[in-house]
Amino acid sequence: LTGEKPPPPPLPAVFEAPIRPDIVQFVHTNMNKNNRQAYAVSMKAGKQVSASSWGTGRAVARIPRVGGGGTSRSGQGAFGNMCRGGRMFAPTKTWRKWNRKINTTQKRYAVASALAASAVPALVMARGHKVDEVPEIPLVLDTSLESTKKTSAAKDILASVGALDDVEKAAASKQVRAGKGKMRNRRYTLRRGPLVIYNENDGVAQAFRNLPGVELCCVSRLNLLQLAPGGHMGRFCIWSQAAVEALDTIYGSEGKRIPSASMTNADLARLINSDEIQSVLKPAMCNDKKPLRKKNAIK
Repeated sequence: LTGEKPPPPPLPAVFEAPIRPDIVQFVHTNMNKNNRQAYAVSMKAGKQVSASSWGTGRAVARIPRVGGGGTSRSGQGAFGNMCRGGRMFAPTKTWRKWNRKINTTQKRYAVASALAASAVPALVMARGHKVDEVPEIPLVLDTSLESTKKTSAAKDILASVGALDDVEKAAASKQVRAGKGKMRNRRYTLRRGPLVIYNENDGVAQAFRNLPGVELCCVSRLNLLQLAPGGHMGRFCIWSQAAVEALDTIYGSEGKRIPSASMTNADLARLINSDEIQSVLKPAMCNDKKPLRKKNAIK
């Protein structure tokens, strides 16, 4: 691969889908909840002490108190969430509702919308991707991209099409995570780089997977969590020619329905002020008669 552009294929119809950030964010929020692990405090936490209330008449609060004597612990409040060493309020349970069901139609709408946004250079740049040297968006490379087997060759391909800047931006962003996650096998954070989308994995996954920030996805398994990370549309996508051609069979009359926009022109101010609408409107009515001033009859 030399980075030379193949003859441009007709843009698949899914790239004309309406861009709906509200649907994308809603679906992303719910999908992202489906990879959580259940957590809860111990059932015994804060309750592993013998305590009972002293009752009324002793001029102290009725909270349960530790029995016994000979230690500073005896007589201290226990069990309550306001007590030192007590249980938390409403202890968390593992049977919380962790997962969320999402309408299949909504999920498909969100993926189509994220695909359409990835073809808008302004949205890709607004997401923070470095695409100043990229010849076109969406970036479509020859199908031989899928047979790349070496990471060195993958870097040369990205450099030849001006996409290496985005990878280097992701690599430079690596830093230690703030908070407890650094102790829990989530030590580093990293910005997202390009998403390489292929049709057949003939070695492309092994070639690109070690580049920082680069992710890979098969065109038949497009994932909203990759197309719109954080719920923000405009991921920089690098397509193979075969993957772009496959979109016409996945979406459209033969496959999934492409959502249509409710309004072809959403600029309401321009619509209302257009000559066609203004010409049939009644002129604004104005009241020339001044209202009489209310006077005090007694004065």
